Amino acid sequence: MSRVNYDDLASLRPLLDGAGIHDDVVQLALTLGGAPHGSGGLLVLGTEDDEPWHFAAHLADESRWNSRPDLEPTLVRWRVPAGAPAHLAFGLERLEAARKSETIFVVAPTTASEALLERVADARRVGALVLSVHGGDHELEQLAHEAVRVPDVGVMSYVDVVQHVVSQTAPGALRRRSLRARLNRMLDTAQGLRAPGTPIDRGSRPRW
Repeated sequence: MSRVNYDDLASLRPLLDGAGIHDDVVQLALTLGGAPHGSGGLLVLGTEDDEPWHFAAHLADESRWNSRPDLEPTLVRWRVPAGAPAHLAFGLERLEAARKSETIFVVAPTTASEALLERVADARRVGALVLSVHGGDHELEQLAHEAVRVPDVGVMSYVDVVQHVVSQTAPGALRRRSLRARLNRMLDTAQGLRAPGTPIDRGSRPRW
């Protein structure tokens, strides 16, 4: 599992601020942290060719470190390989069984397929909350209740950085002011309070 890359965070802070992404990230984390789903009700889904492993792993970390079992993700996979461990063996049938008050978090760096959009739309119709980090997919943005559009700046790690920020700030999403302060502290740390490239040591790695 990867750790937070403070070099990436520091270099991308001007984009977070200048592109108006900062407020969008705060709102997305606030919504995720206050979502009504219970344990097992946060479904994380990627595109057919890009599973959001990093996001799921960081959410799993933060849910344990902050005693927030509601943020323990269920990674929904387009193809489940034979012999996959139980916590990584949830296929599309789990998304199709989504219920009211569950949360669907879609990570789509590339254009979402019709199959993806249809399944997410079905989940929304039954009452699921839809959140997304995406690379400019208008249909997915319209479908989501809250979304962050990641600008095309030629930095492939930018989507990962936004995911890091959301996963680390969501557990403390009690008030907008406190959440904004936490995000600013993270970004300040990235810009010089911590040596570049130094990870946070927060205990043993989870089962991801």
